[in-house]
Amino acid sequence: MIQLNKQAGRNPWLAWQSLCQAVGLLGHKQLRAYIIIPIGVNLILYSALLYLLYGYVGGLIEQFIPEWLLWLSWLIYPISFVSFFVAGFFSFTLVANLLAAPFYGDLAAKTRSLISGELEVVSSLPVLSVMASELKRIGYLLSRMLPLLIISFIPVVNIIAPLLWLIFGAWAISLEYFAFSLENEGLLFKEQREALRDVRVGALSFGGLILIGLSLPVLNIVVPPLAVIAAAIYREKLAEV
Repeated sequence: MIQLNKQAGRNPWLAWQSLCQAVGLLGHKQLRAYIIIPIGVNLILYSALLYLLYGYVGGLIEQFIPEWLLWLSWLIYPISFVSFFVAGFFSFTLVANLLAAPFYGDLAAKTRSLISGELEVVSSLPVLSVMASELKRIGYLLSRMLPLLIISFIPVVNIIAPLLWLIFGAWAISLEYFAFSLENEGLLFKEQREALRDVRVGALSFGGLILIGLSLPVLNIVVPPLAVIAAAIYREKLAEV
């Protein structure tokens, strides 16, 4: 079991530093080959998501607002939209990462090699083990998404839904993007979750920053590979010394 530096993990500033450093590496010639195709995948998926959000979500929300609460629609509508927004972007990110996973594992390995000067190490885990780990991750996330979806449709109670979605989204995104670096070190989902739990403040800070980036049109196309690079850098900063 890999130990992460808990003291460093309590410093949210490290997440920002890692992201800024990742921006500088985004155009690096040794990383370029692992970035181009994932960006193409993201362009297609996020374009589809924006179309669905702005074309259909508004009408769907209105259908779920009971007549006796129409006077509160000015409050319920934006709350519900934020919930759909976070859930939608997270779901599409999960799909995009599954499609781009072969590139992201190599991208994480190449990034750590560049910043540490050590030999490049890629995952040696059996493919079936990695697939089973991914299924466990999806099951874990879905088991937490469903209660949030239910809360989002309960009048009055759904006022807290956006905050819960943001916390969940930050944690889930952190799990998702750290996975590529941690798999290269031989950790599957259960061990990845335990490792990040020890640095929860840092993990949530990292996930929150990535979530903000994913919510920005156009920029969100390059955020996923940027997040993989940043997670690899952050992993290096959290190394136990």
